[in-house]
Amino acid sequence: MISKIESVTIYSADAKKLADFYKEKVGLEVTMEAEMGGGLDVFEFGLGESVLRVIDNPKVKESGDGRVIFSLEVDDIEKEAEKLAGAEVKKTEDVHHIEEYGYVVTFEDADGNSFQLVQIRAN
Repeated sequence: MISKIESVTIYSADAKKLADFYKEKVGLEVTMEAEMGGGLDVFEFGLGESVLRVIDNPKVKESGDGRVIFSLEVDDIEKEAEKLAGAEVKKTEDVHHIEEYGYVVTFEDADGNSFQLVQIRAN
């Protein structure tokens, strides 16, 4: 039985630049920084029981192509969306309600990948 997502890994042509985006613009805390073989940078952001990992990969193109999207749960979606707007993070979809789920807003990171903020409805 699968019980949760352990981690999400984003490969980037410039992991340092992308990690700086998540640190400086989104406000995530770097919990691990390392170098893999071949001089490839690795950055981890601890998110409760899960991890967002950003890793250099020279095979990755400069920008995202919309195949990957992940969600970060927040307590106050309006407040967090305003914070990202103030940091000049590109919003690609306004806050909207999904019945029986909650609220979602979609942004684009420095590599062109999509990520969402979600506010899950109270039970």
